[in-house]
Amino acid sequence: MKKYSALLLAIAFALSVSSQEVKEVLQKVKAKYDLVSDYTATGKMKTNVVFIKAPVATVKVYYKKPDKLKIKNESGVSFVPKGSVNINMNNVLGLNNYEAIDGGTEKISGTECRVIRIFPLSDDESITRATLYIDEKQLLVIKSVISTKENGTYELLMSYKRYAAYGLPDKAELTFNTKDYKLPKGITVDYDNGTSKDNTDKLKNKKGKVEIIYSGYQINKGVPDSVFN
Repeated sequence: MKKYSALLLAIAFALSVSSQEVKEVLQKVKAKYDLVSDYTATGKMKTNVVFIKAPVATVKVYYKKPDKLKIKNESGVSFVPKGSVNINMNNVLGLNNYEAIDGGTEKISGTECRVIRIFPLSDDESITRATLYIDEKQLLVIKSVISTKENGTYELLMSYKRYAAYGLPDKAELTFNTKDYKLPKGITVDYDNGTSKDNTDKLKNKKGKVEIIYSGYQINKGVPDSVFN
C-alpha cells in the first residue's frame, strides 16, 4: 500500500512539473503575441466549400486586443464562419484558469513542434479545449485545434515570414465544419454540379477550408471599435 501511495505521489509530482513547464512555454508565446495590440491586414481569401461558388476575394482583416476580429471582403461584407472570433490566439493564450498537458512533439509542415493540450477550468469560457503546436525556437503557434461550446471545432494552420517577430502569419488556413459557415453576400449555392437541394444538408456536414494569404499588415496603428459593429 505504501509503495502504491508513493507511486501515485511520484506520478502527481511529475505531472505537476510537466504542467508548469508547458505553462512557461505558453507564457513566452503569449509575451510575443502581446506585442500586437491591433492590426489591419490586407490579403487574398480563397474559400473551398463543396456546395458554393466562391471567387478569390480581396479582404481586410481587423483585430483589436483582446478578442475582436473581423474579416471583410472587397464588397465590405463580413466573412463568417460563425465563431471565427473565438479562434484568435489571444483567446487561448489569454486564459487564466486552465490546465495544460504536455503532448510531446510532432512535425507540422516540416517544423518540429511542442504539442500542448489546454483545458479551460472555468465554465464561462467559450472554448472547451485546445491543442497548440508550437515552434519553441521562434515561439510561434504553427497549428491550433480549438473546440468551442457553440460553434464546433476549428483547425488553423499558419506559416510565417515577414511578420514572424509579431506572431502574425503570411498565410493562414482555417478548416471547419461547413454547417457553421454563413454565406457572404454575392455567393450562391452551387446546384450545377449534380447537387440537389435535398442533399445540401448532408453536404453541410463536410469540411470546408478558407485560405488567406496576407500581403501586408499595419500593426499597432489603432483600429476603431466601430469597425467591429
